[in-house]
Formats: sequence, C-alpha cells, structure tokens
Amino acid sequence: MMGLLAGVAGIVLTGRLNSANALMAEGTELQSISAVVIGGANLFGVQGGVFGSLIGAFIMGLLGNGLNLLNVSAFRQRVIMGLIIIIVVVFDQWRIRRFAI
Repeated sequence: MMGLLAGVAGIVLTGRLNSANALMAEGTELQSISAVVIGGANLFGVQGGVFGSLIGAFIMGLLGNGLNLLNVSAFRQRVIMGLIIIIVVVFDQWRIRRFAI
C-alpha cells in the first residue's frame, strides 16, 4: 500500500512541476516527520494516530507556505522545521516523565 501511495505522490509531483528529477522530493522526509511529531506521535513509542498526523500535516503546510510568503530561504526553513521537531520531542518527553508516576 505504501509503495502504491508513494508512486501516486511521485506522479502528482511530476505533473505539478512538469518535470522529473531523482532529487525532486529531497527534504520531504523532514516535513513528514515534523507533521507526525506535531500531530502527537511519539518517536520512541507506539503513541499517535492518523487524525493527529493529518492535523500536523496541515500545520506544517501552513508553516511552509507562510515561510515562503515571507521569502525565508530554503536552508532557514529546514532549520526552523528541525527546531520545531526538537521542541516538540523535548516537550513530549517532559510530559511523559512528568506524568508517569
């Protein structure tokens, strides 16, 4: 199922850009990890769900579009997304340790 969906995503991206390149989707793995982590999934456990991941993807899409509208460079966008992942993971670990008695 994942292979099928990855193929569909590749076709959509190729149609959207009207070109094909082996490195077209470079960096999208950071965006998908960010979306899932913001959506509530734990990187170290089996916590999380589809609805939270969709909300996280929506938030990351808004953040990416906002940074593009503000003319933030691609390098700085990746740094900001990486910082968001670090902040969310640290908060999640703090929450788990604080309330796990």
